[in-house]
Amino acid sequence: MTSNSFTGTEDVSTQAAQVLRRLALDEDLKWRVPADPVLGPIARRVARRFVAGENLTDALERVAEIIAAGHRANAEYMGESCRDPRLAMTETDVFVDAAHRLPPGCSLSLDLSHIGLAIDEDLALENAVRIAQATAGAGREMMISAEGSDRTDAILTTHRRLCERFDHVGVTVQARLHRTEEDLQALLVLPGRIRLVKGAFLEPETVAYAREDAALPAAYLRYAEVLIDAGHLCSFATHDWGLIRRIDEHLGGEGRDDAPWEFETLLGLGPDRLAAMAERGHPTREYVVFGTEWWLYVCNRLAEDPQRLLQALVDAASC
Repeated sequence: MTSNSFTGTEDVSTQAAQVLRRLALDEDLKWRVPADPVLGPIARRVARRFVAGENLTDALERVAEIIAAGHRANAEYMGESCRDPRLAMTETDVFVDAAHRLPPGCSLSLDLSHIGLAIDEDLALENAVRIAQATAGAGREMMISAEGSDRTDAILTTHRRLCERFDHVGVTVQARLHRTEEDLQALLVLPGRIRLVKGAFLEPETVAYAREDAALPAAYLRYAEVLIDAGHLCSFATHDWGLIRRIDEHLGGEGRDDAPWEFETLLGLGPDRLAAMAERGHPTREYVVFGTEWWLYVCNRLAEDPQRLLQALVDAASC
């Protein structure tokens, strides 16, 4: 095969990833695909690799398995861009229930737009306070997930307001965003874990590095080293073996039980990474998602790695 053939394959993979990221921005599809009598069952077969199930009971089972294997867990009730104030409050009830029912060793994550940020920042803050109170009472971390760059200012403002009242609320930052270097410095003076991800959303290159840009892993490693050197609570959420090994090297190749850092992977995507880091003594965590709004999440997971597209075809054809 010629080098031009390789380039053509890479171009097709990049285009496919871009299409999937655009699909993940279509809020209507999160309802239509699961409800479709033909597409729904096929999509569910693809989703079950990445999603614990559609309710909290399903998530509790997966979380118990993760903790029994010696890892921490992070559970998120999926949903974003809720535009109904009453629904945002009802969805907040689900998070409060999860805060009480999840076992020790499991943090609770959420998209702020799931609980009102797409409607009104004050509504999102009010609902987030309820969840923060419930998680504080249960002695567990609360983690705010990343969303598109158009919501980053509102997310960081809400997080900062929560930190005025709570010390257990963490936030996710995306290495892809050019603004993250400055945002990270402001976050280092606040309590709560900082979760570092590459970033999966469709963004213009004026705002973010392309996923294929060699500058992205370099930026991720740079931010990881800042977090390590600062001694701040942090989570390195990546499946990139190269980054994991470089971070491990910066940490001295050895972890400890009271370490402020942890290595985190998504459900179904990095059990070998978790096992390797756990063997070296590092705290490890697996991220579990559940709920009925799984379609957009699955699109982003498939877009991150061309190999997952091939696996999805196999999963879709399985019984």
